[in-house]
Amino acid sequence: MFGTESSLSMFLNTLTPKFYVALTGTSSLISGLILIFEWWYFRKYGTSFIEQVSVSHLRPLLGGVDNSSPTNSNTINGEADSSRQSVSECKVWRNPLNLFRGAEYNRYTWVTGREPLTYYDMNLSAQDHQTFFTCDSDHLRPADAIMQKAWRERNPQARISAAHDALELEDCATAYILLAEEEATTIMEAERLFKQALKAGEGCYRRSQQLQHHGTQYEAQHRRDTNVLVYIKRRLAMCSRKLGRTREAVKMMRD
Repeated sequence: MFGTESSLSMFLNTLTPKFYVALTGTSSLISGLILIFEWWYFRKYGTSFIEQVSVSHLRPLLGGVDNSSPTNSNTINGEADSSRQSVSECKVWRNPLNLFRGAEYNRYTWVTGREPLTYYDMNLSAQDHQTFFTCDSDHLRPADAIMQKAWRERNPQARISAAHDALELEDCATAYILLAEEEATTIMEAERLFKQALKAGEGCYRRSQQLQHHGTQYEAQHRRDTNVLVYIKRRLAMCSRKLGRTREAVKMMRD
């Protein structure tokens, strides 16, 4: 033991200041390269490369929380107490950034193992979706009839599946919206889906604009198509903002 310590001390004493300068310079260079790559990756894909690697590969190896395993908090007192404690920590708050449920909320769940949204939040979102994206004339379009049920569905996978079913019938703007909000895992993917939604939404808006004076049902349909188009443009502006295209986002918000 003493021999090892003496050998180590002799080795450290033989190191010159040039070694420490070279060590500091090398570590600074590596850190700078990592920082530049991380900045480039975030600018291009809208997400952190280190975070993705940590969530996808390192967290399972370190024994992260498995969100797929169901838990029954009503059967064990300890789990019930922790559930009540987590509920007491929640605070209903206006969300000015309007985060994306798939690309941002789910990423938070992957990293922390905690659900950021309560049932109250989900109910508020469901009410807003039904107000903005549905109307009494949905039965006139088969895809809209499917989406009317999808917005009321509580199960996320069932909503996503219904959106894909609607897209098999026709280009449905609200189906693209649901997939962009809930299925897309990155901001880039969400933006691509919103652009498809914009193309479909503009076509529906032009058609309903010509028919809006033919009855109350067509008027309600045009009002819904207007809400959908405004929502899509606002979300596209939010995507541009999150991807660093601030001027483009400001221009879209003004429009």
